[in-house]
Amino acid sequence: MGSLQIVWFKRDLRTADHQPLLQASRLGTVLPLVVVEPDFWRQDDASARHWAFCAEGLEELRSELARLGQPLVVRVGAVEEVLERARRQFGVDGLWSHEETGNGWTYARDRRVAAWARQHGIPWHEIPQFGVIRRLASRDGWARRWEARMAEPLASPPAALAPLAGLEPGPIPTAAELALAPDPCPGRQQGGRRGGLALLESFLHKRGARYHREISSPTTAFESCSRLSAHLAWGTLSMREVVQASRLRGAALRSLPPDARAEWPRALRGFEERLHWHCHFIQKLESQPDLEFRELHPLTAVDQSAADPERLAAWCEGRTGLPFVDACMRALVATGWINFRMRAMLMSVASHHLELPWRSTGLHLARLFLDYEPGIHWSQCQMQAGTTGINTIRIYNPIKQGQDHDPQGVFLRHWLPELDAVPLLHLHEPWTLPGLMAQRLGFAPGVDYPHPIVDPMAAARAARERLWARRQEGGFSALADAIQKKHGSRRSGLAASSGKASGAGRRRRRTASAVNDGSIQLGLDLNLG
Repeated sequence: MGSLQIVWFKRDLRTADHQPLLQASRLGTVLPLVVVEPDFWRQDDASARHWAFCAEGLEELRSELARLGQPLVVRVGAVEEVLERARRQFGVDGLWSHEETGNGWTYARDRRVAAWARQHGIPWHEIPQFGVIRRLASRDGWARRWEARMAEPLASPPAALAPLAGLEPGPIPTAAELALAPDPCPGRQQGGRRGGLALLESFLHKRGARYHREISSPTTAFESCSRLSAHLAWGTLSMREVVQASRLRGAALRSLPPDARAEWPRALRGFEERLHWHCHFIQKLESQPDLEFRELHPLTAVDQSAADPERLAAWCEGRTGLPFVDACMRALVATGWINFRMRAMLMSVASHHLELPWRSTGLHLARLFLDYEPGIHWSQCQMQAGTTGINTIRIYNPIKQGQDHDPQGVFLRHWLPELDAVPLLHLHEPWTLPGLMAQRLGFAPGVDYPHPIVDPMAAARAARERLWARRQEGGFSALADAIQKKHGSRRSGLAASSGKASGAGRRRRRTASAVNDGSIQLGLDLNLG
C-alpha cells in the first residue's frame, strides 16, 4: 500500500481544518484511526455524557471520511498496542495528530506513544490546533502569536483518501461496553460537526446579538451564549474556523448602517475576547501539568482528603438549602452546561462557604460539564478556590447572585419546583418565610426543602478571614510574583511586581494583575459556553 501514514484522531473529530489529515494525505496512504481507551474512560473526570457526545461525533466523522474514500477505523485498547499491531501488519511510515493538552492520564499516555515512535524510528508529527504553545519559555508576546495562528488559512479536507482493502472499520462501543456508570442528561447537546456548524451560524446571525448583556444570567445564557464550548472541547469545530467566522461576520456588519448593526459589534468583540481567554487558560496547564493535582501557590495547599461527605453530597445533588446554588447544580446535572458566572459561583460556594477541597468538587464538575476542557477547568477551579495566589479573592454571595440574575425567580421555580408555593419575597431565602404564612401555603421549611447547611453570611466572613490571613504569611508575595511572571496575562501591559516594592505595593499591583487575569472571566461562559 506504499507509504502508510496513521492519522490519530483524539479531541479533533472533524476533517475540515485538520492539518494532520491534510499533510499525511500528501505523503501516502492514510489510515484514519481512533483508539477508544478503556483506561481513559475509567478516570475520575470521565463520564457517560462525555462519551455520548464523543460517540456522536465519531459517527459523523466516520461518514465524512467514508465520503473521502476511507472510513474511520475504530479500535479499543491501549494506543501503543494498537499502533504496534498496525506496524507489524502494514508497516508505518508516519504518525500524525494534533497536540493535546489533556489531563494527567493523557499526558502520561502521550509520553508512552512518543517512546514507542522513537523505538521504531517512526516520526510523530504533532500539530497545534489551538493558540497553545508547547515548551513556551515566556508569556511575553503570547497574544501576538495567538493572533498569528488564528490568521492561518483553514486547511481543506483531502480531495480523496485511498481505501484500505480488507481493513474492518470496527464498531464504536457503547457506554455500557466501556463500563461507564449511568449518567442521565436529558438536556444534553448533541455531538457531531453538523450540530456545531448550525450553532455557529445561529449564534453569529441570530442568538448572539445581546451576548455581552445576557451571558451572566442563567435565564438568558442558555440561548444567548454561543454554546460552542463542547464542540471546541471535542474538536468537531476548530478554534481557527470559529475566530475567522466571527471576524467575517464583523466585517460584514461594518458595511451596514449603525441602526442595522445595532449591538452586534460589541457582542462580537466580547465573544472574541473570550476566544483568547480559552487558550490563555489551557496554556497554564500546558506549561504546568501538575496544576490539575496541586495548588498553583504552594502556601494555599489544603488536605484534599478532608471533604465533609455530607456537605459534598448535598452540594453535588443540589440540596444545600441555598436555592440559587441548588438550581444551578440541578440545571447542570440535567443539561451538561451552565454559564460561567454560575460555574464560578458553584465552585466558590463549595470552596469557601462549605470548605470543600477544590480537587473533589472539581472532579464532580468535570464529569458534569459536557465541555470539560482540562486546561480551562483546573485553572478555573483553582482560581475560584483562591489557590492561585495571583487572583483577586472572590467569595460569591449566593443569595445576591440569585436576586441579581434571577430577580423574578423564573430559573429557581423551574429547577426547584418544591419552592413553587413560596412567594417571590422569600424565594431566594425560603428560611425567612414566617411560620404562619408557610402553614397557609402548605410549605414546610426543612421538610419540603432543606434548611441551609451553613449560614451563608457567617461562612463567607470566616472564609474571607481565612484566605486573607493566608496571604499575609511570610514568603507568600514572592511566590505569587513568580507565578504571575509564569502564568499571568500580558495583554494589559501590566508587568509582574518588582521584588523591591513594599509588601503593600506588591499586593496592590498583584491585585491589578489578578483583575486583568481573572475579572473578565466573570462574563465568559467557561470554554465559551
